[in-house]
Amino acid sequence: MTRKLLIAAITLFISVLSIAQSNPVKWTFEAKKIADKTYEIKYLATIDAPWHIYSQTTPEGGPIATKITVSKNPLLTLDGIAKENGKLITKYEDVFGINVIYFDNKVEFVQVINLKTTAKTKINGAIQYMVCNDVQCLPPATIPFSIELK
Repeated sequence: MTRKLLIAAITLFISVLSIAQSNPVKWTFEAKKIADKTYEIKYLATIDAPWHIYSQTTPEGGPIATKITVSKNPLLTLDGIAKENGKLITKYEDVFGINVIYFDNKVEFVQVINLKTTAKTKINGAIQYMVCNDVQCLPPATIPFSIELK
C-alpha cells in the first residue's frame, strides 16, 4: 500500500512541476513618462498558441478574469482601470454556460497613473490571470510586478 501511495505522490509531483515549468504566458512591464507627473504603465502578456487569457471584463460564473492589483502608494493615483489593447474575442463556452471574453497571442494592459510629487517611486502590485485552451484550463496564476517611475 505504501509503495502505491509513493508512486501516486511522485506522479502528482511531476505533473504539477511540468505545468509550473510550461507557463504559456510571458509578462513584461514598462513605464513611459507621458507628461510631467503622468506615466503610462504597460503590462504586456505574450500568450503561446493555442492558449488564451481572459479579459478584465469576463463575467462571473466563468473563468477567472484578469485582475490587476496595485499596492497602495501615497505618492501616486490611478487614472481609472487599465485599458486592454489586443484582439478581443467573445465566444459562448458550454463548459461555463456564458460568453467568455479573451485574447489570443498577446494583450497589452495600459494603466495611466499620476504622481503627486516629482519624487522617484515605484508602482508595485500583482496580476492574477487564468489561461485555457480548447481542452483544459491551468490553475489561476499570480505574477508580482515592481516598476520604477523615473
